[in-house]
Amino acid sequence: MRTGLLAKKLGMTRLFKDDGTHVPVTVLHLDSVQVVAARTEEKDGYSAVQLGWGRAKVKNVSKPNKGHYARAKVEPKAKLAEFRVAADAVLEPGATLSAAHFVVGQRVDVRGITKGKGFAGAMKRWNFAGLEASHGVSISHRSHGSTGNRQDPGRTFKNKKMAGHLGVERVTTLNLEVAAVDAEKGLLMLKGAVPGARGGYVMVRDAVKRARPDTVPYPAALLAAAQV
Repeated sequence: MRTGLLAKKLGMTRLFKDDGTHVPVTVLHLDSVQVVAARTEEKDGYSAVQLGWGRAKVKNVSKPNKGHYARAKVEPKAKLAEFRVAADAVLEPGATLSAAHFVVGQRVDVRGITKGKGFAGAMKRWNFAGLEASHGVSISHRSHGSTGNRQDPGRTFKNKKMAGHLGVERVTTLNLEVAAVDAEKGLLMLKGAVPGARGGYVMVRDAVKRARPDTVPYPAALLAAAQV
């Protein structure tokens, strides 16, 4: 198991194939994705790498985090994320990852925070069918119906599907295909949609339900110091 990548969602576009057909893709941007910290079995009890994306203004970074970045000898980051890895895939702090970490045709899993939709009714939130459009139903066509039983148990059970806040949840989309990779510009294009709004951060990793291709770099694809 190797590390994934931390990226920002730029939006969606399409790629044209040689036969004229087009593929909808989501464009993800990698900006100075560096290893900020490494976790090891001996010291932390598990193996992982902490990645940072982009750059943050120093005046907006707390004093403890300034020391954290100083130990890794990297600039303060706008976003941090941690990936569990195998013991032989732990990377040294300061290493910069490339978009070539994934290859075209590979399947990946993408985790992000979904768009917030505010307060939603049961039909929109849980895909309920609603009540009858006739036969005596009045005013409550889109209601969720009964919420409990009679005197026994005399209450509404916890986790009952009702109207409420929809969205802003961590969701993972599985088995998305890598449509294109531009390592020079730090762009990763995935076929289909990924969770979240434009400008949101996502975590991209090797698909857990598909075999990893033999052509992918292990433990990671790194940028040379001159390219950083």
